[in-house]
Amino acid sequence: MDIQSQTIHEDKIRLNFDPKEKTEVLLKALPNERAFDILVRRYGLSEDKKPETLESVGKRYGITRERVRQIENHAIKALQKSEKYQEVADALEELAELIKQHGGIVPERDLIETLDYPDSVKQHILFLLHVGEPFRKHKETREFSSHWYLDETQAKAVRDALRKLTRELSEQVALPEEEILEKYAKHLAGLEKDIKDERALVRWLILSKQLSRNPLGEWGLANSPAVKVKGIRDFAYLALRRHGSPMHFREVAQAIEELFGKKANPATTHNELIKDPRFVLVGRGLYALAEWGYTTGPVKEVIKNILKKEGPLTKQEIIERVKRERYVKDNTIGVNLQDSNTFERLPDGRYTLKSELADKDTEK
Repeated sequence: MDIQSQTIHEDKIRLNFDPKEKTEVLLKALPNERAFDILVRRYGLSEDKKPETLESVGKRYGITRERVRQIENHAIKALQKSEKYQEVADALEELAELIKQHGGIVPERDLIETLDYPDSVKQHILFLLHVGEPFRKHKETREFSSHWYLDETQAKAVRDALRKLTRELSEQVALPEEEILEKYAKHLAGLEKDIKDERALVRWLILSKQLSRNPLGEWGLANSPAVKVKGIRDFAYLALRRHGSPMHFREVAQAIEELFGKKANPATTHNELIKDPRFVLVGRGLYALAEWGYTTGPVKEVIKNILKKEGPLTKQEIIERVKRERYVKDNTIGVNLQDSNTFERLPDGRYTLKSELADKDTEK
């Protein structure tokens, strides 16, 4: 499973025109051979060639990167003003409709993955987007992945809502997709466009490099331990979160294999659980998440801490409170309460800490 993948899996799309044929029509309008060659190199339009950088093209011609950029921009403007541009208007209209069908804003990676063409042909489609006047591209930044859109107001609203959503999330939280979509939709409340299309909302979430999904399909901050998965410890954390209650380390190992298809040796899993403070031993081989409020240590220490905080309690009250923090039998708790050096039974039947012990704790 590619846990980093942020694309939406759907049926591949074939366009009603030949992308290479359309770019060939456009390129015939270029004023000179150098402009032609620079566009072909910059956009990887020759067979099996990848796009070249400004620096690479500049070295080939003995000119600066900025000069290459100027020639490229001038050439594209010349194409937009040419008669040939009108000959590819139908293709540009179809591409615009495709972006609309994807919610009006679509990550470039997601768009490319959707197209049923070899990479060499996809470069021609990207070139048409760069030349087409209706299309706008937001280049990749620290916040967002590169994406294409048609309406500047809508795109800005989508990005602003993503920023608000990111600020709202806690590092320790991962939310089911339905819940994070609901939160995101609230931040988009002022957007006129219909935002009921969940697939469009997911595509917009994918724009943010600050958000990501874990292998369970839950969303959160990309660097959150609830989302970022590196090894067995992280898979164990997700397995326990999914289960919702303490598990034996062998069950954890089995859950890792069943949920994520990762081979997890029980002994190795146990060692990882021992070393990570996110996990608490709450019984023989049983582990819980520390964030659930469970405490570590012997049962006797758990009882002591409870009595320090709450004062005298009945045996049943102690049992109830201990079992919120540890997975133990009632008899085990009862046996520990019989330690007369630590606990004292009051005339009314409640238990408290031994007087001398309580005094020492007070002095501390």
